[in-house]
Amino acid sequence: MIILGIDPGIAIVGWGVIDYNLTKFNTLAYGSIQTPKEMKTEQRLAEIYKSLGEIIDRYHPECMAVEELFFNTNITTGIRVSEARGVILLCGEQKGLKIFEYTPLQVKQAVVGYGRAEKKQVITMVTKLLGLRAAPKPDDTADALSIAVCHAHSGCSRLADFYNK
Repeated sequence: MIILGIDPGIAIVGWGVIDYNLTKFNTLAYGSIQTPKEMKTEQRLAEIYKSLGEIIDRYHPECMAVEELFFNTNITTGIRVSEARGVILLCGEQKGLKIFEYTPLQVKQAVVGYGRAEKKQVITMVTKLLGLRAAPKPDDTADALSIAVCHAHSGCSRLADFYNK
């Protein structure tokens, strides 16, 4: 199963595409969509939509796993990220992908085995699990790959198929 993992953002959208076959991972590609802060919000959102659509067209994932938002104290940033997340979900839906959402706690639990793991632990584990030579940069890209791994461990199990019938 080809899984597209997404770490939503307005300045940086991390993305990672993996192929998962029962217990084996194959990393197909990863990177980030970056929009300059000088761009108007609507232009940034349009760029995210266009770039994500191109990624989906190139790698033909069967599903998209997206991290749910964790709000901090900066409400303005939270609103902008929410807008970007909406565009990401819309793009996935319009491209016909099955969409799954995971909290940061679920991602950490699936990748590290501990829901309160530090970011460095998650990056180290995703690098090892995927057999990468170096940790993906920027961190948003590593986060996107960890979300894809989380879906592979959580959403691709035969139990998930049983309960989704």
